[in-house]
Amino acid sequence: MSIESPCILVCVLDPKSGYCFGCGRTGEEIASWTSVSPETRRAVTEVLPSRLANVERPARRETARSRRARERREMDAGSDA
Repeated sequence: MSIESPCILVCVLDPKSGYCFGCGRTGEEIASWTSVSPETRRAVTEVLPSRLANVERPARRETARSRRARERREMDAGSDA
């Protein structure tokens, strides 16, 4: 038997709200997910969109690959001027 979960494997809690940036659940909700009733899981699932709408996600870090691509674009734009 599988239990539906809103988890999207982002699993990082916002220190301000306490909600996961990925799914919107609290740490306690995540930890107890498999042991709570289906009704409780449904109730939590219903409020997740409104929680996520109010969570400020941190800016994504620039990877080495995206930095090199950005630098190439900037160099190409500079040579056109």
